[in-house]
Amino acid sequence: MKKVMLDPGHGGKDSGAVGNSLKEKEIVLAISQYAKRFLETQYQGVEVRLTRADDRFIPLNERAQLANNWGADVFVSIHINAGGGSGFETFRSKSANDLTVTLQNTLHNEILKSMNTVSPIKDRGRQQANFLVLRQTAMPAVLTENLFIDSGDSRQLKDQAFLKATGEAHAKAIAAFLKLKAVPSKGGTNVSPQKGYSAELTKAVEWAKKQGISDGQRVNEPATRGEILIMLYRALANK
Repeated sequence: MKKVMLDPGHGGKDSGAVGNSLKEKEIVLAISQYAKRFLETQYQGVEVRLTRADDRFIPLNERAQLANNWGADVFVSIHINAGGGSGFETFRSKSANDLTVTLQNTLHNEILKSMNTVSPIKDRGRQQANFLVLRQTAMPAVLTENLFIDSGDSRQLKDQAFLKATGEAHAKAIAAFLKLKAVPSKGGTNVSPQKGYSAELTKAVEWAKKQGISDGQRVNEPATRGEILIMLYRALANK
């Protein structure tokens, strides 16, 4: 059983960055919860914990201790940036080993790829820093900075669908790093997610094709009213 510790930054009296009517502590908790749910429902052989599951303040050293005492295999701290910039970046400790570098690369690539399906996102790169939660954790540990709260990036940060996709991208990267196996579908076989699709959308497409409702093409394109009527007719006419 692999153990994953997700660390939603800040909390309680510490709001983290603020801007555009947003609070970092709330956004990162939502992203972390989406990541936790996706890992637990889409993969087997994994247990996921959050350093905080609600709006409470936990000192940085306690966050690292929670992961160390539990014996986590991976630690990912999730944050939102501030300072008027734009884009996505990841951090590892300056003394990180090769496994941590691999985790950082995997997270960086998967999350940035997901974000770019919504709109072009600036890649601020793979960074190194002396952050306490990266320095005092005994397992591969990476911190993600998911856009800027006080710039035009806030448009994405106000979109729950974007936060969900970002959380799921964290989960997919962690699963790839840990080599987790997908949960078998109800039919006994795995449905491999198609490029750019979430696991849930992949299953929905396969279902619609089997029911004769859709051919599964142009899933990411808008449908005309006529196409929607045809799909509704196919789904409901024989009921």
